[in-house]
Amino acid sequence: MFASVLNRFLSRKWIVAASLVLSFPVLADVPVNAPLEAAVKAVTAQLSSDCPLVDAGDQAAFDSCRSRLFGDSKFRQLLSPITLWGRQRDPAMALKDTKLTQFAPDVLAGMYVPLFMFDGSYKLVYNEREKLWLATLGVGFRNRLQPGQFPYPFWHESDKWNTYENAKSMLLWIDPQTSHVRFAQFSVRGDRPELPGDLKAATPHFDGKWLWTDSNGRAQPAVTLFDGLFRNDNPYKQKLSDTYRDFAISLREGQCFSCHVPDNPSGMKRLVLLQSPAHAAAEIKRVLRDVDNETMPRDEFDVEKPLPPALKKTLLEKGGEFSRVVDLAREWERNQAVAKK
Repeated sequence: MFASVLNRFLSRKWIVAASLVLSFPVLADVPVNAPLEAAVKAVTAQLSSDCPLVDAGDQAAFDSCRSRLFGDSKFRQLLSPITLWGRQRDPAMALKDTKLTQFAPDVLAGMYVPLFMFDGSYKLVYNEREKLWLATLGVGFRNRLQPGQFPYPFWHESDKWNTYENAKSMLLWIDPQTSHVRFAQFSVRGDRPELPGDLKAATPHFDGKWLWTDSNGRAQPAVTLFDGLFRNDNPYKQKLSDTYRDFAISLREGQCFSCHVPDNPSGMKRLVLLQSPAHAAAEIKRVLRDVDNETMPRDEFDVEKPLPPALKKTLLEKGGEFSRVVDLAREWERNQAVAKK
């Protein structure tokens, strides 16, 4: 019995000590979760192997990282079906009060997390306030990629770009019941790893457009068109672009882009992005359900505002066709992956 009490005491002492390092409160009654720590250690090792610290403008390294994380990676498996993502503005602010963006695992693993490079370090503590495990990973940011490699122009807001560019850590908030990440944040707090060629990047000009055409006539950002995620010979890639364009017209007519865009003009705490094919593909089924149930859109008082019947019908039809093609494209990719094994 004495040994059991001593072991519990030592576990609690270790957790408290770790929490003081990160300045986060912990719950003393929660023992160290060995299986979860093993999973976080394995994910961290994979991230540092697949997305190591290299020059921040290395396109080949970025492409390799995206491809590996978007596939059947340990990191993607660790994510919840809906994971909330964003910067940590203030560590004293509770997650429930923090403005975050809702993502499916494929978007977060394929477009956002690969923008970071990992040094292989991690810390795992239990956060009493949030009732979640917190894994803190050391990172650097790929600030010198071409503009079309970012999911949208992060520089539309200088503070957001500064937080991305100066990020030192990634915070993974893990549910004790499911062992899946529910929230993920990037932060300027922590010990920044040594980065090769660590220079500030010139901030591109933002002209108010989330999508644009480059000097070669290519639609940008390229990453939001599934470039590097879906194979070039996926027979549904062009159809995805076409059906999204039709769907986007109905979204615009329904004034959906007055809310569901990166600058979050309505100040939603849980933002859903629809301004690009990849973002919309991850959320399409939830969007169609909400429109059909008339829980979306909402007015300035956050009250349901049903669409005119004709517009609702068009949006559901165009969105339904886009959703169908998304499913076909993903099924084709799954079949190709199975065939390679």
